[in-house]
Amino acid sequence: MTHATATAVPTTDLDLFSDEVLGNPTTYHNQLREQGTVVHVPANDVWAITRYDQVRDALGDPLTFSSTKVAFNDTSNGYLRGTSLASDPPQHGPLRAALSENLNNRAMRKMKDDIFAKGDVLVRELAATGEFDGMTELAEAFPVSIVMDLIGIQGEIREKMLPWGEAAFNMLGPLNERATSGLPLVGELVEWTHHTVKADDLLEGSIGRALFAAAERGDIPHEACGMIIHQYIAAGLDTTITSIGNALELFAAHPDQFELLRSDLSLVPAAFMEVLRLRTPAPVLGRGTTRDVEVDGTTIPAGAQVALLLDAGNLDPRHYDNPEVFDIRRNPVDNLGFGYGIHGCAGQALARLEAQAVIKALATHVESYTVARTERRLNNFTHPFSSIEITDVVLA
Repeated sequence: MTHATATAVPTTDLDLFSDEVLGNPTTYHNQLREQGTVVHVPANDVWAITRYDQVRDALGDPLTFSSTKVAFNDTSNGYLRGTSLASDPPQHGPLRAALSENLNNRAMRKMKDDIFAKGDVLVRELAATGEFDGMTELAEAFPVSIVMDLIGIQGEIREKMLPWGEAAFNMLGPLNERATSGLPLVGELVEWTHHTVKADDLLEGSIGRALFAAAERGDIPHEACGMIIHQYIAAGLDTTITSIGNALELFAAHPDQFELLRSDLSLVPAAFMEVLRLRTPAPVLGRGTTRDVEVDGTTIPAGAQVALLLDAGNLDPRHYDNPEVFDIRRNPVDNLGFGYGIHGCAGQALARLEAQAVIKALATHVESYTVARTERRLNNFTHPFSSIEITDVVLA
């Protein structure tokens, strides 16, 4: 599978975006991590950085590891130009501020009680049925309802958001069949967010409506409204959905940890951090080098496409003791699941609330449950389940 080049840089014949690898990315990424800190991947023409310290260092050095190559294809990087996701300092600061204004910790504190109350009701109702699909009926349904209400999206557009989001995240990989087959859906998302949606389409009092008000005041350009709404959708849905599904699967597989959580609900925030570490929802992030840069003895050339293996970093035994063990007392607040540095996930405060609401409600209302069957959905960027069949629910 692997061989060394003349310069002794570890090389692999893996395709990071093949069905085989996307079906079980962490296993393959862990193998690459033990091959070397930097591994050349000719199939994708990328340099993979695999270990915790070096991944974190790269995330913290945006002037060397540029976000203008956040996607693994030039088409998407060109389209994303001008967004906070794909910009570097000094352009990044103002774009990030506009995106984050309604997603910061202060804004989320006002929403916490409402989000937790809604999560409690949904989990209690589903648990009472004795069996349900943890992915479609909970992990997907809950964040969609929260984010759509937050933005103020109404009507049939709400039903389009999940397929639109999945297609958009596929476009962050290479332009393989998975990405190109979703191009019509991405076109619909862009058309609606950038050209169609107006203030009157959004609920009064929503942050989407507030964006248009800010444009009317001259605080932001009018064309920024749709772009920011687009990013709210991306920041608030797919990775959160993936993480909630992962939590459901992990607690079923580790009933001792679920019992520990049920006995001490103060562990809810730490439990979510451990889910995020052990099952990183977005395993790979793209970056581009602006200069020749040496990483642990390997020189990555200027202009190279880099793959930061967040999941391999989160399971790096050089940083975490017994990294394969699910331990909700670990509280790995430094994990890479939300990224790091100026590009740390803009929606992480909201994601925390949504996931913690579900985890707390589950531990409050359910004594035990079984995951009878799971199915994966392959995506170039996220690693979600498509179905989690939950049965044998015993109410607390």
